[in-house]
Amino acid sequence: MPGVQPLEPGATIGILGGGQLGRMLALAAAKLGLRTHIFTDETNAPAAEVSGNVTCAQFDDLHALTAFAAVVDVVTYEFENVPVAAARHLETLVPVRPGSQALAAGQDRLAEKQFLRSLGIPVAPFAAVDDAAALMPAIVEIGMPSILKTRLLGYDGKGQVRILKNDDLSAAIALANAAPAVLEGFVPFTREISVIAVRGADGAIAYYDCPENTHEKGVLRKSVVPAAVTDAATAEAHRIARTILEALDYVGVLAVEFFHLDAAAPSAPSLIVNEIAPRVHNSGHWTMDACVADQFENHIRAISGWPLGATDRHSDVVMRNLIGADVEGWHALIASDPHLSLHLYGKGEARPGRKMGHVNRLSPKS
Repeated sequence: MPGVQPLEPGATIGILGGGQLGRMLALAAAKLGLRTHIFTDETNAPAAEVSGNVTCAQFDDLHALTAFAAVVDVVTYEFENVPVAAARHLETLVPVRPGSQALAAGQDRLAEKQFLRSLGIPVAPFAAVDDAAALMPAIVEIGMPSILKTRLLGYDGKGQVRILKNDDLSAAIALANAAPAVLEGFVPFTREISVIAVRGADGAIAYYDCPENTHEKGVLRKSVVPAAVTDAATAEAHRIARTILEALDYVGVLAVEFFHLDAAAPSAPSLIVNEIAPRVHNSGHWTMDACVADQFENHIRAISGWPLGATDRHSDVVMRNLIGADVEGWHALIASDPHLSLHLYGKGEARPGRKMGHVNRLSPKS
Protein backbone atom coordinates (compact mmCIF):
# COMPACT_ATOMS: atom_id res chain seq x y z
CA MET A 1 0.00 0.00 0.00
CA PRO A 2 2.43 2.68 -1.15
CA GLY A 3 1.60 6.16 0.03
CA VAL A 4 -0.28 5.13 3.19
CA GLN A 5 -0.28 8.06 5.60
CA PRO A 6 1.12 6.96 8.98
CA LEU A 7 -1.21 7.37 11.93
CA GLU A 8 -0.19 10.04 14.41
CA PRO A 9 0.23 9.22 18.10
CA GLY A 10 -3.18 9.65 19.71
CA ALA A 11 -4.98 7.98 16.80
CA THR A 12 -7.42 5.16 17.60
CA ILE A 13 -7.08 1.56 16.51
CA GLY A 14 -10.25 -0.50 16.43
CA ILE A 15 -9.80 -4.14 17.44
CA LEU A 16 -12.42 -6.74 16.58
CA GLY A 17 -12.42 -9.26 19.42
CA GLY A 18 -11.84 -8.92 23.14
CA GLY A 19 -9.66 -11.91 24.02
CA GLN A 20 -6.09 -12.09 25.24
CA LEU A 21 -4.61 -11.28 21.83
CA GLY A 22 -6.70 -8.11 21.72
CA ARG A 23 -5.51 -7.34 25.24
CA MET A 24 -1.86 -7.64 24.24
CA LEU A 25 -2.43 -5.60 21.08
CA ALA A 26 -4.03 -2.85 23.16
CA LEU A 27 -1.07 -2.83 25.55
CA ALA A 28 1.36 -2.61 22.63
CA ALA A 29 -0.61 0.27 21.12
CA ALA A 30 -0.56 2.14 24.42
CA LYS A 31 3.23 1.82 24.52
CA LEU A 32 3.34 3.64 21.17
CA GLY A 33 0.96 6.40 22.27
CA LEU A 34 -1.98 5.03 20.30
CA ARG A 35 -5.50 4.55 21.65
CA THR A 36 -7.63 1.45 21.15
CA HIS A 37 -11.34 0.73 20.91
CA ILE A 38 -12.42 -2.88 21.43
CA PHE A 39 -15.45 -4.32 19.61
CA THR A 40 -16.49 -7.53 21.34
CA ASP A 41 -19.56 -9.69 21.75
CA GLU A 42 -18.47 -10.75 25.26
CA THR A 43 -18.96 -8.97 28.54
CA ASN A 44 -15.92 -8.76 30.84
CA ALA A 45 -13.58 -9.43 27.93
CA PRO A 46 -9.85 -9.44 28.81
CA ALA A 47 -9.05 -6.73 26.25
CA ALA A 48 -11.72 -4.43 27.67
CA GLU A 49 -9.74 -4.12 30.91
CA VAL A 50 -6.86 -2.34 29.18
CA SER A 51 -8.61 -0.28 26.51
CA GLY A 52 -10.12 3.15 26.92
CA ASN A 53 -13.17 2.40 24.79
CA VAL A 54 -15.30 -0.71 24.35
CA THR A 55 -18.32 -1.54 22.22
CA CYS A 56 -20.15 -4.68 23.32
CA ALA A 57 -22.38 -5.84 20.47
CA GLN A 58 -22.88 -8.73 18.09
CA PHE A 59 -20.67 -8.89 15.02
CA ASP A 60 -23.69 -8.84 12.73
CA ASP A 61 -24.98 -5.58 14.23
CA LEU A 62 -24.38 -3.23 11.28
CA HIS A 63 -25.51 -0.17 13.24
CA ALA A 64 -22.96 -0.86 15.98
CA LEU A 65 -20.23 -1.59 13.43
CA THR A 66 -20.96 1.67 11.61
CA ALA A 67 -20.78 3.63 14.84
CA PHE A 68 -17.54 1.85 15.72
CA ALA A 69 -15.99 2.73 12.34
CA ALA A 70 -16.85 6.40 12.86
CA VAL A 71 -14.59 6.71 15.93
CA VAL A 72 -11.51 4.69 14.86
CA ASP A 73 -8.77 5.35 12.32
CA VAL A 74 -8.01 1.76 11.32
CA VAL A 75 -9.49 -1.64 12.20
CA THR A 76 -7.77 -4.94 12.85
CA TYR A 77 -8.88 -8.24 14.38
CA GLU A 78 -7.49 -10.52 17.05
CA PHE A 79 -9.09 -13.80 15.98
CA GLU A 80 -10.04 -15.27 12.64
CA ASN A 81 -13.64 -16.16 13.45
CA VAL A 82 -14.90 -12.61 13.04
CA PRO A 83 -17.63 -12.87 10.38
CA VAL A 84 -16.22 -11.89 6.99
CA ALA A 85 -19.39 -9.85 6.35
CA ALA A 86 -18.51 -7.63 9.33
CA ALA A 87 -15.02 -6.96 7.97
CA ARG A 88 -16.38 -6.25 4.50
CA HIS A 89 -18.91 -3.79 5.89
CA LEU A 90 -16.18 -1.99 7.82
CA GLU A 91 -13.95 -1.85 4.73
CA THR A 92 -16.48 0.46 3.11
CA LEU A 93 -16.03 2.90 6.00
CA VAL A 94 -12.46 2.65 7.33
CA PRO A 95 -9.20 0.84 6.48
CA VAL A 96 -9.20 -2.78 7.68
CA ARG A 97 -5.76 -4.38 8.04
CA PRO A 98 -5.31 -7.23 7.27
CA GLY A 99 -8.16 -7.12 4.79
CA SER A 100 -11.24 -9.30 4.58
CA GLN A 101 -9.61 -11.48 1.90
CA ALA A 102 -7.10 -12.71 4.47
CA LEU A 103 -9.86 -13.24 7.03
CA ALA A 104 -11.86 -15.34 4.55
CA ALA A 105 -8.79 -17.43 3.68
CA GLY A 106 -7.88 -18.05 7.31
CA GLN A 107 -11.23 -19.01 8.80
CA ASP A 108 -12.47 -21.62 6.29
CA ARG A 109 -10.19 -24.66 6.33
CA LEU A 110 -11.25 -25.78 2.86
CA ALA A 111 -10.83 -22.34 1.29
CA GLU A 112 -7.47 -22.03 3.05
CA LYS A 113 -6.12 -25.27 1.59
CA GLN A 114 -7.44 -24.46 -1.87
CA PHE A 115 -5.80 -21.02 -1.67
CA LEU A 116 -2.45 -22.46 -0.56
CA ARG A 117 -2.53 -25.15 -3.23
CA SER A 118 -3.25 -22.48 -5.86
CA LEU A 119 0.03 -20.83 -4.83
CA GLY A 120 1.95 -24.11 -5.21
CA ILE A 121 2.44 -24.42 -1.44
CA PRO A 122 2.51 -28.01 -0.11
CA VAL A 123 -0.42 -29.02 2.13
CA ALA A 124 -1.66 -32.33 3.48
CA PRO A 125 -3.97 -34.37 1.19
CA PHE A 126 -7.54 -33.16 1.71
CA ALA A 127 -11.10 -33.62 0.54
CA ALA A 128 -14.28 -31.67 1.15
CA VAL A 129 -16.91 -33.34 3.33
CA ASP A 130 -20.08 -31.32 2.94
CA ASP A 131 -22.23 -33.83 4.84
CA ALA A 132 -22.15 -37.34 6.26
CA ALA A 133 -22.88 -38.87 2.85
CA ALA A 134 -19.60 -37.46 1.56
CA LEU A 135 -17.52 -38.89 4.42
CA MET A 136 -16.91 -42.43 3.17
CA PRO A 137 -15.95 -41.37 -0.39
CA ALA A 138 -13.50 -38.91 1.19
CA ILE A 139 -12.01 -41.65 3.38
CA VAL A 140 -11.61 -43.87 0.32
CA GLU A 141 -9.75 -41.01 -1.38
CA ILE A 142 -7.61 -39.85 1.57
CA GLY A 143 -7.36 -43.06 3.57
CA MET A 144 -6.77 -43.71 7.25
CA PRO A 145 -5.37 -42.44 9.50
CA SER A 146 -6.91 -39.06 8.80
CA ILE A 147 -8.58 -36.24 10.66
CA LEU A 148 -11.95 -34.63 10.05
CA LYS A 149 -12.17 -30.91 10.84
CA THR A 150 -15.09 -28.51 10.65
CA ARG A 151 -14.49 -25.89 7.99
CA LEU A 152 -15.47 -22.99 10.26
CA LEU A 153 -15.11 -22.02 13.94
CA GLY A 154 -12.39 -24.49 14.77
CA TYR A 155 -9.41 -23.64 16.98
CA ASP A 156 -7.35 -25.21 19.76
CA GLY A 157 -8.41 -28.70 18.74
CA LYS A 158 -12.15 -27.91 18.67
CA GLY A 159 -14.32 -29.33 15.91
CA GLN A 160 -11.97 -32.23 15.10
CA VAL A 161 -12.21 -36.01 15.06
CA ARG A 162 -9.29 -38.34 14.44
CA ILE A 163 -10.13 -41.33 12.26
CA LEU A 164 -7.60 -44.02 13.07
CA LYS A 165 -9.82 -47.07 12.65
CA ASN A 166 -13.41 -48.01 11.82
CA ASP A 167 -14.45 -47.56 15.47
CA ASP A 168 -13.91 -43.79 15.03
CA LEU A 169 -16.43 -43.49 12.21
CA SER A 170 -19.48 -42.86 14.40
CA ALA A 171 -17.93 -39.72 15.91
CA ALA A 172 -16.82 -38.58 12.45
CA ILE A 173 -20.31 -39.10 11.02
CA ALA A 174 -21.78 -37.04 13.87
CA LEU A 175 -19.35 -34.22 13.14
CA ALA A 176 -20.04 -34.35 9.40
CA ASN A 177 -23.78 -34.20 10.11
CA ALA A 178 -23.30 -31.15 12.30
CA ALA A 179 -21.33 -28.92 9.91
CA PRO A 180 -19.45 -28.88 6.59
CA ALA A 181 -15.97 -30.27 7.11
CA VAL A 182 -12.70 -31.16 5.43
CA LEU A 183 -10.89 -34.49 5.71
CA GLU A 184 -7.11 -34.24 5.97
CA GLY A 185 -4.59 -37.02 5.60
CA PHE A 186 -2.03 -37.52 8.37
CA VAL A 187 1.47 -36.17 7.73
CA PRO A 188 4.36 -38.20 9.24
CA PHE A 189 6.11 -35.13 10.63
CA THR A 190 9.15 -34.99 12.86
CA ARG A 191 8.23 -31.72 14.54
CA GLU A 192 5.86 -28.79 14.26
CA ILE A 193 7.27 -25.33 13.67
CA SER A 194 5.80 -21.96 12.80
CA VAL A 195 6.94 -18.71 11.33
CA ILE A 196 5.67 -15.34 12.52
CA ALA A 197 6.02 -12.83 9.72
CA VAL A 198 4.98 -9.20 9.48
CA ARG A 199 4.38 -7.07 6.39
CA GLY A 200 4.20 -3.31 6.59
CA ALA A 201 1.90 -1.02 4.66
CA ASP A 202 4.89 -0.20 2.44
CA GLY A 203 5.41 -3.86 1.54
CA ALA A 204 8.44 -4.39 3.79
CA ILE A 205 8.54 -7.90 5.33
CA ALA A 206 10.30 -9.10 8.46
CA TYR A 207 10.43 -12.52 10.14
CA TYR A 208 10.87 -13.76 13.68
CA ASP A 209 12.92 -16.88 14.34
CA CYS A 210 10.99 -20.13 13.98
CA PRO A 211 9.76 -21.76 17.22
CA GLU A 212 9.35 -25.51 17.61
CA ASN A 213 5.86 -26.15 18.96
CA THR A 214 4.41 -28.92 21.11
CA HIS A 215 0.65 -29.44 21.25
CA GLU A 216 -1.49 -31.41 23.68
CA LYS A 217 -5.07 -32.26 22.72
CA GLY A 218 -4.89 -29.71 19.93
CA VAL A 219 -3.77 -26.86 22.22
CA LEU A 220 -0.30 -25.33 22.08
CA ARG A 221 1.57 -26.30 25.23
CA LYS A 222 5.12 -25.12 24.56
CA SER A 223 7.23 -23.21 22.04
CA VAL A 224 11.01 -23.50 22.01
CA VAL A 225 13.18 -20.99 20.17
CA PRO A 226 15.21 -21.65 18.15
CA ALA A 227 13.65 -24.67 16.45
CA ALA A 228 15.91 -27.61 15.60
CA VAL A 229 15.77 -27.02 11.85
CA THR A 230 18.35 -26.18 9.21
CA ASP A 231 18.95 -22.77 7.72
CA ALA A 232 17.55 -24.13 4.46
CA ALA A 233 14.26 -25.11 6.15
CA THR A 234 14.04 -21.68 7.77
CA ALA A 235 14.61 -19.98 4.43
CA GLU A 236 11.89 -22.12 2.86
CA ALA A 237 9.46 -21.23 5.67
CA HIS A 238 10.22 -17.56 5.03
CA ARG A 239 9.70 -17.99 1.29
CA ILE A 240 6.30 -19.60 1.83
CA ALA A 241 5.25 -16.88 4.28
CA ARG A 242 6.32 -14.17 1.82
CA THR A 243 4.34 -15.84 -0.98
CA ILE A 244 1.20 -15.81 1.16
CA LEU A 245 1.70 -12.24 2.39
CA GLU A 246 2.17 -10.87 -1.10
CA ALA A 247 -0.68 -12.88 -2.62
CA LEU A 248 -3.06 -11.39 -0.04
CA ASP A 249 -1.51 -7.88 -0.16
CA TYR A 250 -1.37 -8.46 3.59
CA VAL A 251 -0.62 -5.82 6.23
CA GLY A 252 0.15 -6.96 9.78
CA VAL A 253 1.38 -10.14 11.46
CA LEU A 254 0.69 -13.52 9.87
CA ALA A 255 1.45 -16.92 11.42
CA VAL A 256 2.10 -19.98 9.27
CA GLU A 257 2.17 -23.36 11.01
CA PHE A 258 4.18 -26.16 9.43
CA PHE A 259 4.77 -29.87 9.69
CA HIS A 260 8.52 -30.43 9.34
CA LEU A 261 9.70 -33.73 7.84
CA ASP A 262 13.35 -34.59 8.54
CA ALA A 263 13.46 -37.70 6.38
CA ALA A 264 11.61 -36.44 3.35
CA ALA A 265 12.50 -38.03 0.01
CA PRO A 266 14.74 -35.84 -2.17
CA SER A 267 11.81 -34.87 -4.39
CA ALA A 268 9.37 -34.35 -1.49
CA PRO A 269 8.91 -31.10 0.44
CA SER A 270 10.41 -30.90 3.93
CA LEU A 271 7.72 -28.44 5.03
CA ILE A 272 3.95 -28.96 4.77
CA VAL A 273 1.70 -26.07 5.74
CA ASN A 274 -0.79 -27.12 8.41
CA GLU A 275 -2.67 -23.84 8.63
CA ILE A 276 -2.33 -20.08 8.54
CA ALA A 277 -3.57 -17.57 11.11
CA PRO A 278 -4.19 -14.01 9.84
CA ARG A 279 -3.32 -12.41 13.18
CA VAL A 280 -0.82 -12.38 16.01
CA HIS A 281 -0.30 -15.91 17.28
CA ASN A 282 0.26 -17.94 20.44
CA SER A 283 3.51 -19.39 19.07
CA GLY A 284 4.85 -15.84 18.84
CA HIS A 285 4.34 -14.97 22.51
CA TRP A 286 8.03 -15.60 23.18
CA THR A 287 8.79 -12.39 21.27
CA MET A 288 7.34 -10.36 24.15
CA ASP A 289 10.52 -10.87 26.18
CA ALA A 290 13.18 -11.80 23.61
CA CYS A 291 12.89 -9.15 20.89
CA VAL A 292 13.18 -5.38 20.67
CA ALA A 293 9.83 -5.16 18.91
CA ASP A 294 7.51 -8.09 19.69
CA GLN A 295 4.80 -9.43 17.40
CA PHE A 296 2.15 -7.21 18.98
CA GLU A 297 4.11 -4.00 18.57
CA ASN A 298 5.00 -4.86 14.98
CA HIS A 299 1.39 -5.63 14.15
CA ILE A 300 0.39 -2.22 15.51
CA ARG A 301 3.25 -0.55 13.63
CA ALA A 302 2.28 -2.27 10.37
CA ILE A 303 -1.43 -1.44 10.44
CA SER A 304 -0.62 2.13 11.50
CA GLY A 305 1.64 2.67 8.49
CA TRP A 306 4.76 2.91 10.64
CA PRO A 307 8.18 1.40 9.86
CA LEU A 308 8.61 -2.11 11.26
CA GLY A 309 10.69 -2.69 14.38
CA ALA A 310 13.63 -5.08 14.63
CA THR A 311 12.66 -8.75 14.91
CA ASP A 312 16.10 -9.97 16.02
CA ARG A 313 16.14 -12.37 18.97
CA HIS A 314 18.56 -11.52 21.79
CA SER A 315 17.94 -14.74 23.80
CA ASP A 316 16.83 -18.33 23.47
CA VAL A 317 13.35 -18.86 24.89
CA VAL A 318 10.97 -21.51 26.16
CA MET A 319 7.37 -20.30 26.20
CA ARG A 320 4.86 -22.39 28.16
CA ASN A 321 1.14 -21.82 28.15
CA LEU A 322 -0.78 -21.82 31.41
CA ILE A 323 -3.86 -23.82 30.50
CA GLY A 324 -6.87 -24.25 32.76
CA ALA A 325 -5.90 -24.99 36.35
CA ASP A 326 -2.19 -24.40 35.55
CA VAL A 327 -2.77 -20.75 36.33
CA GLU A 328 -3.52 -21.56 39.97
CA GLY A 329 0.18 -22.27 40.43
CA TRP A 330 1.31 -18.85 39.19
CA HIS A 331 2.81 -17.84 42.55
CA ALA A 332 4.78 -21.07 42.94
CA LEU A 333 6.07 -20.68 39.39
CA ILE A 334 7.58 -17.25 39.83
CA ALA A 335 8.74 -18.08 43.37
CA SER A 336 10.66 -21.10 42.10
CA ASP A 337 12.30 -19.25 39.20
CA PRO A 338 12.72 -15.46 39.35
CA HIS A 339 13.91 -15.50 35.72
CA LEU A 340 10.44 -16.43 34.46
CA SER A 341 8.45 -13.66 32.82
CA LEU A 342 4.77 -14.10 33.71
CA HIS A 343 1.91 -12.93 31.49
CA LEU A 344 -1.65 -13.40 32.79
CA TYR A 345 -4.70 -12.63 30.69
CA GLY A 346 -7.20 -11.44 33.28
CA LYS A 347 -9.67 -14.26 32.66
CA GLY A 348 -12.01 -15.23 35.48
CA GLU A 349 -12.78 -18.92 35.10
CA ALA A 350 -9.95 -21.43 34.58
CA ARG A 351 -11.80 -23.97 32.43
CA PRO A 352 -10.03 -27.07 31.07
CA GLY A 353 -8.27 -26.25 27.82
CA ARG A 354 -8.63 -22.50 28.31
CA LYS A 355 -5.49 -20.41 27.89
CA MET A 356 -5.10 -18.35 31.05
CA GLY A 357 -1.60 -16.98 30.56
CA HIS A 358 1.93 -17.94 29.64
CA VAL A 359 5.48 -17.78 30.95
CA ASN A 360 8.70 -17.09 29.06
CA ARG A 361 12.05 -18.41 30.27
CA LEU A 362 15.05 -16.76 28.60
CA SER A 363 18.55 -18.20 28.35
CA PRO A 364 21.71 -17.01 26.56
CA LYS A 365 21.40 -17.11 22.79
CA SER A 366 22.97 -20.23 21.33
